[in-house]
Amino acid sequence: MPEVSFATHEGPGAADRLDVFLALYEEVYVEPPYCEGPREVAEFIERFLRQTGRPGFRLVLAHDGTVVVGFTFGYVLPADTLWWNGLLEPMPAAFTKETGERTLAVIELAVGKPWRRRGIAAGLHARLLDGVRVERAALTVRPELEAAAARCAYAAWGYRKVGRSQPWSEAPVYDSMVLDLR
Repeated sequence: MPEVSFATHEGPGAADRLDVFLALYEEVYVEPPYCEGPREVAEFIERFLRQTGRPGFRLVLAHDGTVVVGFTFGYVLPADTLWWNGLLEPMPAAFTKETGERTLAVIELAVGKPWRRRGIAAGLHARLLDGVRVERAALTVRPELEAAAARCAYAAWGYRKVGRSQPWSEAPVYDSMVLDLR
């Protein structure tokens, strides 16, 4: 791995770090299959600022010197979460029930193109989960042909597909994946 350092920021104070990694977000998500423009970036900013107030929120940044080369963030799903409502195939209530201490949702994980395939994503992911006391982590990922590298990484880290999800009506269909931590 290159000389990369990691910094973890927790809770609402992580909102102050948005300007540090926003340019990287824009760079990564303008690429296919995302093809995000100014509207989607504005929506991301709004969501991120709201999410930093959620219980268990954690942001991890990867730096190569002073340059942010990767980021990940997530939070613990509350008992009243709508996370599992987008599943296209019903799951047992015992699986989808949240307690506010059961599941860490991995919302974003991205590494800039020049730094990919160097173990940085794995380092980010490991630090996101480090010390979090939950049973599992959950994430959604684009279909196989659109996000093959990400899916390979998630599988190598132990995630398994549990179904397909469409979080809102205009959203693409994602694969929902879970990593058992206990």
